[in-house]
Amino acid sequence: MFKLFVLAAVVAVAAAQNPQDAQAQVVEYDSVINPDGSYNHRYQTSNGIQAQESGIGGQSAQGSYSYTGDDGAQYQVTYVADENGFQPQGAHLPVDGPAPEHVLKTLQQIRANPPRDDPNFSLDALDAAIARLSG
Repeated sequence: MFKLFVLAAVVAVAAAQNPQDAQAQVVEYDSVINPDGSYNHRYQTSNGIQAQESGIGGQSAQGSYSYTGDDGAQYQVTYVADENGFQPQGAHLPVDGPAPEHVLKTLQQIRANPPRDDPNFSLDALDAAIARLSG
């Protein structure tokens, strides 16, 4: 039921941005939720919006979506969402440049002296951030 609500919301947002999309209909829809919490779903609308996602509820997800923009170009986004946050990739998305040197030095200092009293601290996440920001 929740997935259907999300799907309806996506279609409603698309319709609000482009009046032609107000008549779009879901032409394909598939959703599986397993007892272990893993899931996958996909859908396609008559106006060319497509999306798919799989994952383990509350832990991680990976997927993609595509749509035609107001400029007529086709846009596609792939993503992973996990302990490192939501990580989208797409040719049209901006890319971070290297971080300033003082930021990298600060992260390296944290890496050398990790907090001992923070159960949410993750060296893996910090290492991933340092690698991403090093450009």
